[in-house]
Amino acid sequence: MTGTLTSAWRSEFPGLQQLAAEGQTWLDSAATAQKPRVMLDALQHWYAGGVANVHRSQHRPGERATTAFEQARRDIANWLGCDAASSLVFTRGTTESINLLAYSLSTSFHPGDEILVGAHEHHANLLPWQQLARRKNLVLRILPLDAAGALDMPAALAMLGPRSRLLAVSPLSNVLGHMHDLTPLLQRARELDVLSVIDGAQYAVHRQPNLAQLDADFFVCSAHKLYGPEGVGLLYAHPRRHTLLQPWQWGGEMVEHCDYQNASARPLPLGLEAGTPNTGGIIAFAATLNWLETLDRAAIEQHESALHCSLLGGLKRRGMQLLGQPDTALACFNAPGIHSADLAMLLGEQGIAVRAGQHCAMPVLDSLGLSGAVRVSLAFYNNGEDLERFFTALDAALEILA
Repeated sequence: MTGTLTSAWRSEFPGLQQLAAEGQTWLDSAATAQKPRVMLDALQHWYAGGVANVHRSQHRPGERATTAFEQARRDIANWLGCDAASSLVFTRGTTESINLLAYSLSTSFHPGDEILVGAHEHHANLLPWQQLARRKNLVLRILPLDAAGALDMPAALAMLGPRSRLLAVSPLSNVLGHMHDLTPLLQRARELDVLSVIDGAQYAVHRQPNLAQLDADFFVCSAHKLYGPEGVGLLYAHPRRHTLLQPWQWGGEMVEHCDYQNASARPLPLGLEAGTPNTGGIIAFAATLNWLETLDRAAIEQHESALHCSLLGGLKRRGMQLLGQPDTALACFNAPGIHSADLAMLLGEQGIAVRAGQHCAMPVLDSLGLSGAVRVSLAFYNNGEDLERFFTALDAALEILA
């Protein structure tokens, strides 16, 4: 059954062909995804076509660069279902986007205000808020998980109250693999005028966002997980919150006016984009999303779901201990009596690229009493043969380690 799961999109990813030639099977897409040919072509075209900086030149190459850059912003905003391209700020990744928010919004908090963070969060959506709470004498509260590893929605809703100032949560955990419907939580946050931050780094890969429908105050994600280049991140800020965002870096074309003693910043988005941006990467990312827009999203979700079911079935038949009840794209597991690092090492020696450890989510693993876990993560370019090679390698590793 597994071997019949073919990917109609696999040939668009040259890196997979190179990895296969080296005997490698890529099952670590939650860490970073392989890149489609359209992204590579766009990057090559940008750098080979005569580059220039954006927003600061009157010559033709500069005008061409600025036009392409701002068209990329519009294309990306359109893919995200953004209400306006001016609400989209470019960063270096999800981590920088959230750190930007934690610094830029700091004047909105007062001692005793509460920040609510999901217990399943990646470090990138925990540590910036943790450190802000320490700096400003705030209260950091953790939204609990239920026995299945999903966000305990009734408990989370009950925790939102008059002292709550910010809610930071992810729809899809990079460890537990459960897709959350955050609608009730976001609706309650709006009723209480609580700022909402959605970490969409994993979510945006498997469900195309509709930010107008989501109606969160802030949404962040990274290009490199979404089949785009490294070093590009997105920060969406709802227009109702633009005035709360203060510059966190100064210099370059973000300046509206300055003298030796004072300076003022431009409005969003340029006011939060100090220095020279990753122009080529942003243009290439827009090309990637435009390509994704042409694909059959329902077919992709069906393919990923079939792969995921096969993955879970194979792990359960072998008696592996799953973390939570994953329903989307990945599974973290342990073999009884075997250290995750030992298992991952033997898989790696057989050409199976998975990740082991705490997956930048130490509190989650600690709460489960685990030092680590092995993670298999899937993308729509994976196929049944990838899983067959994984299970063959897993059986061999378990036989050795047993």
